[in-house]
Amino acid sequence: MSTTTNKGDIRFATAPCILGLMLFAQSSRGVCAVFFGDDEKVLAQQLQQAFPDAKLQQAQTALKAALAEVIAVLENPKTLCLLPLDTGASAFEQQVWQTLQQIAPGATLSYSEIARRIGKPGAVRAVASACARNRLALLIPCHRVVRRDGALAGYRWGVERKRMLLAQEAQKTQEK
Repeated sequence: MSTTTNKGDIRFATAPCILGLMLFAQSSRGVCAVFFGDDEKVLAQQLQQAFPDAKLQQAQTALKAALAEVIAVLENPKTLCLLPLDTGASAFEQQVWQTLQQIAPGATLSYSEIARRIGKPGAVRAVASACARNRLALLIPCHRVVRRDGALAGYRWGVERKRMLLAQEAQKTQEK
C-alpha cells in the first residue's frame, strides 16, 4: 500500500461533533485524515502512527474553515465537500473508494456488491481491507458498507459510530 505523506508537515485540528471528537488533517496535497474519537491526545497519536515520518503541527485557527466544511458534511450528508483529498491509495483502493463515494447518503451496499461493481467479484476480503485502511472518514464513506445480510461490520472508529452515521444520514435524507 502506498502512503499519503512520508515527509513534510501535516497540519491538524480537532473539534467536537455529534460522534465525539473529529480530527481533521491536511498535507500539502489535501485532506489526508479525518478521524473520530473521544480524546484529542489519542487522536493525535493515531495521526502520528498513520504518518510516522511527518512533522505534525496543530493548526486550529488555520484549518477552521476546512474543518467546518467537513463538519457540515457530517451534519448534512447531502453537503458536498470540495476540499482536495490526499488519499495515497493504491490503484485497487482507489477503485473501491471511488465506488464508495458513489453510494448515496442513507444507502448501503455490501462488501460483495462493491467487489462486483469494481469488476472483481472474488475480491470481497480485499474490499473489506481497503475499507479498513481508509483514513478519510465521511469523505470516503466506508460506513456505508455492510455485510451481505445487512448487518453492520467492523468500522475503524467503532460500530456504534457507524450506526450513528447511518442513522444520521437516513434521517437527513428523509428531511426536505
